[in-house]
Amino acid sequence: MPLPKAELHLHIEGTLEPELAFELAARNGVELPYADTDMLRKAYDFEDLQSFLNLYYELMAVLRTERDFEDLANAYLARAAAQGVRHAEIFFDPQAHLARGVAMGTVVEGLWRALGSSEVNHGMSTRLILCFLRDESAESALETLRAAEPYLDRITGVGLDSAEVGHPPVKFREVYEAAAALGLRRVAHAGEEGPPEYVTEALDVLGVERVDHGLRCMEDPALVARLVRERIPLTLCPLSNVRLRTVDTLADHPLPAMLDAGLMCTVNSDDPAYFGGYAGDNFDAVGQTLGLSRDRLRELARNSFLASFLEDDEERRARYLAEVEAYEF
Repeated sequence: MPLPKAELHLHIEGTLEPELAFELAARNGVELPYADTDMLRKAYDFEDLQSFLNLYYELMAVLRTERDFEDLANAYLARAAAQGVRHAEIFFDPQAHLARGVAMGTVVEGLWRALGSSEVNHGMSTRLILCFLRDESAESALETLRAAEPYLDRITGVGLDSAEVGHPPVKFREVYEAAAALGLRRVAHAGEEGPPEYVTEALDVLGVERVDHGLRCMEDPALVARLVRERIPLTLCPLSNVRLRTVDTLADHPLPAMLDAGLMCTVNSDDPAYFGGYAGDNFDAVGQTLGLSRDRLRELARNSFLASFLEDDEERRARYLAEVEAYEF
């Protein structure tokens, strides 16, 4: 039985495995520019974040109906549950679907068909986080939030993802203020490719409660001290960092130094179909390659539940934390 954990940094569109992509393409009459699943898997050899994003958006063309989004989410939930994930807070990118003529309701209702029964079918609790694409306009983000308002009973929070460089958090001040007024939780990608200043800006301008990635905070000792003092969780994605060349090799990953500094780190999979590993695979990889002790792995699992948006169900959080403490390696 794997170590119980929560996954807090997971893009549902990034769980689209080649086999499911071809299945959905056939169902929807979509022509993929790849002869077979092997050829598509070879395309998953990225040079950087942008080359990954190009393929990521290209493959979204197969997602058309509620059933497609339901199948996508169920496939992820089954894989995650098998790797010990007990709670998942799942990102989705509505702008990428709206731009293709797929309605907000199709996306949310489809995902919810899987997430609404995730406890019964997969033994997992879930939350849904709507992400804005930072390389789109601030106006587009506001329009997207408005389009989501009828579905806010199923959406816990907002996030900010896609190409980071050149798109500072301040660009999205207004939509984050609007999200806060609606009672939504706030997270944002910052400090992956962007500088440490983006992390500070996400905290001060957007009011984020968690920082997605945040790797480059280590370049700014004052920022590290602040993150430790304020107990701001960081949702790290080690295998993603290697595949996107944020770090050269997993052995170079700063996770041990971040934990030693007292940062509240969590380990997640990001876009597992593309980056070669789901949540449990990331835990196994950092445990083996970075030589993390059992106490460190338990700390990462504990952090994942402490950082989860489970304030509406503290009894559940306590139950999950008890599972972590009772786990025998």
